[in-house]
Amino acid sequence: MAVKEAYWKYSLLFIILVLGCVIFHELRPFLGGILGAMTVYVLVRGQMSYLTEYKKMKPNLAASLLLMETILCFLIPLYLVIWLLLNKIEQINLEPHSVVQPIDHVFDYIHRKTGYDMLSADNLNAMISFIPQVGQYIMNGLVNFVISVFVLLFVLFFMLTGGYRMENYVISLLPFSRRNKQSLLHEFYMVVKANAIGVPLLALIQGLVAMAGYYLFGAPSPVLLGFLSAFASIIPIIGVGLVWIPLALYLGISGSWGNAIGLAVYALVLISNSDNLIRFMLQKKLADTHPLITIFGVFIGLSLFGFMGVIFGPLILSIFVLCVQIFKKEYLDTE
Repeated sequence: MAVKEAYWKYSLLFIILVLGCVIFHELRPFLGGILGAMTVYVLVRGQMSYLTEYKKMKPNLAASLLLMETILCFLIPLYLVIWLLLNKIEQINLEPHSVVQPIDHVFDYIHRKTGYDMLSADNLNAMISFIPQVGQYIMNGLVNFVISVFVLLFVLFFMLTGGYRMENYVISLLPFSRRNKQSLLHEFYMVVKANAIGVPLLALIQGLVAMAGYYLFGAPSPVLLGFLSAFASIIPIIGVGLVWIPLALYLGISGSWGNAIGLAVYALVLISNSDNLIRFMLQKKLADTHPLITIFGVFIGLSLFGFMGVIFGPLILSIFVLCVQIFKKEYLDTE
């Protein structure tokens, strides 16, 4: 390669890398919507192919119908869940004694057992100063959610209309043989499907099972705690334990040791096993992802991408492991 050609080649690569980093940095606020569009695209690409190839429907019309399906099947149920959660929080604000009284009981128990006053002036000032930060965090989250929804719909429309042209272009850029490209794409689709279907399904079932247990053992605000348990199920390793463990301790401190022990046994037997059962079924039906990849992938993804990291964190680790396997097979194995 001539010096001039090498200069052109590496200069172009440098420009691509620099501009790519700048674009990625500026698009980070919209990354949740973009990743959400990729997820929905993987789930509905088969329907898009059916409508355009078998029903001979125009791509724009088919994409519009699938956008309506996305709104009805994904976004409206998510909006209803958030609305119910906010409505429950508003009811608590209208009846603050229902929350203050149990907390005051716990603080009084800690003060009697340890001598430490949780309701001292310094602690109260710290709690009061923390409240506006929580409100600001919630408002920022709602604003980001609305922006992500619009970005998701906008990007998804063009991904659907681009369809296989977009996929073929991406495939042509991958630095692998044709066989390895197919393996990589298969891994991508299977992991995205497994997490996009499994995470909401797992959250729904564990939230309902936990809510039934909270009703059964006399927990305060079982509906709100059920919602919190559904969201906590996303967090690996401890999951719903973030909710039921403090709740069981509170029931015990309140004197209801029978309910506390019953809730702990219920959670260990039913809630934990429902998690394992659903994951086992999904691994058999979709992607057989190693549990360590799922656990560490969720931790990595949440810090990088926010909520969508639940799906794309394990995907990044799975693709990394697959690339290592491809490299080993192509360049290290001598047989």
